[in-house]
Amino acid sequence: MRDTGSPFELIDIGVNLGHDSFDHDRSEVVAAARREGVVQLVVTGTSVPSSRKASALASEQPGTLFCTAGVHPHEATGFTSETPGQLRELATAASVVAIGETGLDFFRDFSPRPLQELAFAEQLQLATQTRLPVFLHQREAHGRFLAILKEQRDRLQRAVVHCFTGTRAELFDYLDLDLYIGITGWVCDERRGLPLMSLLPDIPAQRLMLETDAPYLQPRTLQPRPKNRRNEPANLPAVLAQVALGRGESAERVARATTATARAFFDLPLPQESGVA
Repeated sequence: MRDTGSPFELIDIGVNLGHDSFDHDRSEVVAAARREGVVQLVVTGTSVPSSRKASALASEQPGTLFCTAGVHPHEATGFTSETPGQLRELATAASVVAIGETGLDFFRDFSPRPLQELAFAEQLQLATQTRLPVFLHQREAHGRFLAILKEQRDRLQRAVVHCFTGTRAELFDYLDLDLYIGITGWVCDERRGLPLMSLLPDIPAQRLMLETDAPYLQPRTLQPRPKNRRNEPANLPAVLAQVALGRGESAERVARATTATARAFFDLPLPQESGVA
């Protein structure tokens, strides 16, 4: 199933593999991830064009690569009356396993907040219609994010708060809505990751998943420190190690639980069922 005898099977639930920093070595990046036990990856779509690219990439490696289709809040200015139909069409592809990345980002405000909210609400409706899970983004917008999500939560299938870095109160708000939690290399930062480390034991094992968000958030625990600051899915074991440390559990236990959770959440096939050697 794997290319090497790596001890754990992992699934990276969020990697921006369509980013131009991977254009020159994308195949090698995926191969390197597989050597580290990352057997399946979900490529993040952040706009209609990037979602199309993500779907095309996933179709090249079925069983290993999957993707989301959505519009990130940063891109909400480009969300038009045609966008839901375009995303709905994309969602018919076998490679598309979630709607998103969608949500609210009031930290950078790259798109006007009313447009972010409109794009978010419409993508939640699309997830309801397609019966796909949702890949969520929230930064400095918890109140409005939660309010919009609550309006449609009962009609949604499953939803994961990607790259969670919030407070204890925010965490329990999400868990109360039966949301899943994605943890990235943010937790490996010796300064800003400390509050998140303290929250890891509070996340139920069946609600926890791992991701790199590559090429962003390179784990600061990597030794030796890479000269290139680009993060890669091959670094997911570093996230696993830090999460296991924070939870006071073995890496094997966390790997088994998070991989099983991710596979069920995205309805991914087992690697051997897809012809993955």
